[in-house]
Amino acid sequence: MAGLNKLSAVKVAKLNAPGRYGDGGGLWLQVSCIGERTTKSWLFRYMLHGRARQMGLGPLHTVSLAEARERARQARAKLLDGIDPIDARHGQRDQAKAAAAKQITFKDAAERYIAAHRAGWKNEKHGEQWTATLRTYAYPIVGDLSVSAIDTAHLLKIIEPIWTEKTETASRVRGRIESVLDWAKVRGYRSGENPARWRGHLDKLLPAKAKVRKVKHHDAMPYAVVPGFVAELRAADNISALALEFTILTAARTGEVVGARWSEIDFAAKIWTVPPERTKSGREHRVPLTERAVEILASLPREDGNDHVFIGARKGRGLSNMAMLELLRGMVENGLTVHGFRSSFRDWAGERTNFPRELAEAALAHVLPDKTEAAYRRGDALEKRRQMMAAWACYCSKPAAAGDVVPMHEVRA
Repeated sequence: MAGLNKLSAVKVAKLNAPGRYGDGGGLWLQVSCIGERTTKSWLFRYMLHGRARQMGLGPLHTVSLAEARERARQARAKLLDGIDPIDARHGQRDQAKAAAAKQITFKDAAERYIAAHRAGWKNEKHGEQWTATLRTYAYPIVGDLSVSAIDTAHLLKIIEPIWTEKTETASRVRGRIESVLDWAKVRGYRSGENPARWRGHLDKLLPAKAKVRKVKHHDAMPYAVVPGFVAELRAADNISALALEFTILTAARTGEVVGARWSEIDFAAKIWTVPPERTKSGREHRVPLTERAVEILASLPREDGNDHVFIGARKGRGLSNMAMLELLRGMVENGLTVHGFRSSFRDWAGERTNFPRELAEAALAHVLPDKTEAAYRRGDALEKRRQMMAAWACYCSKPAAAGDVVPMHEVRA
């Protein structure tokens, strides 16, 4: 084309005098001297709406003559369509920046999700479990990937290897990934369907939990041997042993006991009030304290500035969540769990006493499944439960004869 390609690669290489050298079609080579150093770069000059403009096309050491001509051709094509090539470039840069702003990794999204929801969870342990499971199973595979790039293949790579052997853990990991990806979608970091969705998606690729394995309940100590075990605990005489005995006598959960604060204990009324944020049901739970439970509390050491009832090895901290389990494993070698003592209590109440079922369920802070029954039973039957827990404490201290039924009247522990 006439008026184009006036320069040659050889001429461009030899030009060293400062100035601008036209190639035609608005393309110019600009030669500049900074001190003793000579620089060469490409410019595209044009007129639009009576206004002269120029756009840099890059330095010669990066953009060759042929590449500069192609860039100039593309700019002329935009001008032909009434588009300002400089404005078009700025628009592309803005889009690239916006896209980059949306590119966060799955790990970043997960950490932000956990931080946003931590205040609404019942305890710190829940957040720690989220972090631990994602760190173990998800991060090695998708942690560094853009959250927008995660698809079903990634989910299966995470879940399939553990679905059969660790079904419950795998299910929790899947649910947590689903929540993180839902959060990312609402935030605008990804679009489309959630690949971690179970119903109508992964349920077509993986067998249901119920078909993979039967639900395994916490191993419980038969209630008939609990008194002998309690006697061994009393002989141990350490914080973990006292905490475990207190747990057995109150039929409480591990987290409720190790998290117990002195501010929750009313010695005068002999009541331990577990606040909603530390109960599984999210409701306040009042626990009647037997004489032996009060005796345990009174014997505990205290630490200045530490409100934990059962203090831990580290200053200012409570007993570890694992302390009682480790003690139990050291005393009994058959896989029993601390949580299992709640089942021991429930079996004792159902088989050896005539206390109503609802009373035992209330002692365990179970939510009644029958909503109508729950609506009518608005109280917590504290005094009736006090009688039952006193009978349980008495049984743990002095076993009843085989086959005896403990009557529902007050038994002093």
